[in-house]
Amino acid sequence: MARRTDVKPKNVRIYFLPVETRVPVKFGPETLTYVTCARVCMRVEDGSGRSAEGWGETPLSVQWVWSGSLPYEERHTALKEFTLALGAAWKDFDESGHPVEIGHAFQEKILPKLHDELNARRGKAEPMPWLAALICCSPFDIALHDAYGMLHERPVYETYSHEFMNVDLSHFLEDAKGNPEPFSRKYPFDFFSKPPSNELPAWHLVGGKDLLYPSELTGSEPDDGYPVLLPDWVRRDGLKCLKVKLTGTDAAWDYGRLVNVGKIGVETGVDWLTADFNCTVSDPSYVNDILDRLLREYPRLYGMILYVEQPFPYDLEKNQIDVHSVSARKPLFMDESAHDWRLIRLGRNLGWTGVALKTCKTQTGALLSLCWARAHGMTLMVQDLTNPMLAQIPHVLLAAHAGTIMGVETNSMQFYPDASLPEASVHPGVYTRRNGKIDLSTLRGPGFGYRIAEIRRKLPDPAF
Repeated sequence: MARRTDVKPKNVRIYFLPVETRVPVKFGPETLTYVTCARVCMRVEDGSGRSAEGWGETPLSVQWVWSGSLPYEERHTALKEFTLALGAAWKDFDESGHPVEIGHAFQEKILPKLHDELNARRGKAEPMPWLAALICCSPFDIALHDAYGMLHERPVYETYSHEFMNVDLSHFLEDAKGNPEPFSRKYPFDFFSKPPSNELPAWHLVGGKDLLYPSELTGSEPDDGYPVLLPDWVRRDGLKCLKVKLTGTDAAWDYGRLVNVGKIGVETGVDWLTADFNCTVSDPSYVNDILDRLLREYPRLYGMILYVEQPFPYDLEKNQIDVHSVSARKPLFMDESAHDWRLIRLGRNLGWTGVALKTCKTQTGALLSLCWARAHGMTLMVQDLTNPMLAQIPHVLLAAHAGTIMGVETNSMQFYPDASLPEASVHPGVYTRRNGKIDLSTLRGPGFGYRIAEIRRKLPDPAF
């Protein structure tokens, strides 16, 4: 039965915001030097004609969502064109309800059809992955959630309950045995960490091209007031958590990188490390051998590894690798593979023990994945897509409510800090790491608490 609080999408605007990195970001086989952020404004309306606007933003991170042999610009253009096509689809989407209900319906009914149509038009060309379709959809979905909170003058995380939703989680989820009943009379709010923390430990990304030692300096590094060497970052920001990007294809380099970063961490007071192989490993023995050697030769560094992130190909259905041997050594987190709760269920059967949530795979999808994972005893983390500007805010709020294993990854201040200066003037603690933490206390008010009217950002003309 419909509620008076139900809304439906009525209009959208799309802005493309280009951002250049101050230093390259290397992950897996590719390197990022610039990114386009898709920012969406969506207007929603309720049954009585009241309306409100909400905002969502996501970096269209080409290398992360669509690794392959095609030239970068071809993939980049395809993502922007698909985002524009989604704008028309969202504008005409005749579905009303709560944002979780609308977002789920769009992802089940509309997004697969548009994705299939796009790849059919591409013919024999390399198809666009589903992960890329999700990232293009996410700013619309995030804006929908924000608009709902704005209309009802409530923080959006307060609306994920029986007070606002028409259906419970059994409408969306089934347990590990295919039974929806355990989710009956349960809502996302029931799975949140309460109260959400206003402070979160911050994970710093150590990319494959990041400099560790003065001997690596060439003189071409940026002279912009921000650190260049890892020890300087750790000391300046009081960092306690380092995420190490690895190749997954060069075991000697990967092992040496973990050791070198770990030694710097010990010297500078870091507590935790993670190892991120970015989907490039095909055999669990590759990871196991690195971990076992680390345990033998540097047991302290082995103990500092809190978890291992996504070593194996992200298409889990095509690459059903038994990973119990890895998760027996360290918690093993799905990231690129965790598109939705169904894949998390498959991953759990294969031996994965944790889930790295990302708002760039839609707020709706992240919430449903959060609920399924917590209901089945899986550990959670919230990982970054190097989110600048508005994209940072839903990202850190998800971490505050998810109850993560340790804080949140947040690294846009490393790679393009000045991109977020207008937002940082309103929310300084969200865009600055101090004493190893970020401060969310300025995020208040309805929706995601952007306080958009206070942010003095000049936007380009809408692309849609």
